[in-house]
Amino acid sequence: MIRKRTRRAVKAAFCISFGVALVLGALAAGTMTAAAAQPTVKLGTKNFTEEFILGQLYKQALEAKGYKVEYHENIGSTEVVDKAMTSGQLNVYPEYLGTLLSVVFHKTSVPKNPATALAQAKALDGKRGFTLFTPTPFFDTDQLGVLNATAKKYKLRSAGDIKRIPGLSICGFPEFQTRYAGLVGLKQEYGVKKATFIPLAGISVYQVLDTKKCIVGDVFSTDPQLAAPSKYTVLTDPKEIFSERSQTVVPEVSTKLASALGAKFRQTLNAVSAKLTLPAMIAMNKAVAIDKKSPQAVAAAFLKANGLLK
Repeated sequence: MIRKRTRRAVKAAFCISFGVALVLGALAAGTMTAAAAQPTVKLGTKNFTEEFILGQLYKQALEAKGYKVEYHENIGSTEVVDKAMTSGQLNVYPEYLGTLLSVVFHKTSVPKNPATALAQAKALDGKRGFTLFTPTPFFDTDQLGVLNATAKKYKLRSAGDIKRIPGLSICGFPEFQTRYAGLVGLKQEYGVKKATFIPLAGISVYQVLDTKKCIVGDVFSTDPQLAAPSKYTVLTDPKEIFSERSQTVVPEVSTKLASALGAKFRQTLNAVSAKLTLPAMIAMNKAVAIDKKSPQAVAAAFLKANGLLK
């Protein structure tokens, strides 16, 4: 009799344990299913130093919050990256607001007011299934740069003055040749019709200017080489073909992804963007371009310093 009771007790204990295991297993499976159901962030960047830093900033901040990030660096120009976005190969990338309007939506006149430009871009991008998060405080625009000696020799002050340079050559990324914010705008607005264009890939525009293989370079306003005192002169752009103030950075995100990941995802990216002031971006660009530190290390140090990464 005692033996039967013992067997019953053991059997009951086994059933209870098995039942608990089933419940715990179901809960674990549910958690795994929920995690697996969360879409992957497919983050990409364009093909220059500042974009590498921006990509790492957003990537590391998202990973710190538990998001799965598939990272694609150095893809190419806006024209190339936009195709990757519309085809679904990417669903997030840092874009420049003015570039989005002028290159993707072919606007020759970009609003000077960043808020107006953002509203216009949001309306246009929304029709394609994308949304734009909060822009950065800093902006970065194309500019025309020359050696100080060149500016003095030809009395160069504004973009239109380069017409008087004999044997004019202009160097920059290949896309500069076909953009309104490039040779197209220089021709239409400033009458720069005779110029040899030298496309650059994998080489610094400043190296080409320094060796005098090119006279005028397409430079960026956040380039650390332009910080005073500098051996380069930046020419003014009175016709505003480069849409200066509207060139803030905005994370462009698939509306589907933004909806699936919710407010926390948006807040994570916006928290990073909010810290990106002009001095901060120039300092990080210098750390990578001149001091030869990796974008990954520079981004991590910045995020930690600003309480966005442990």
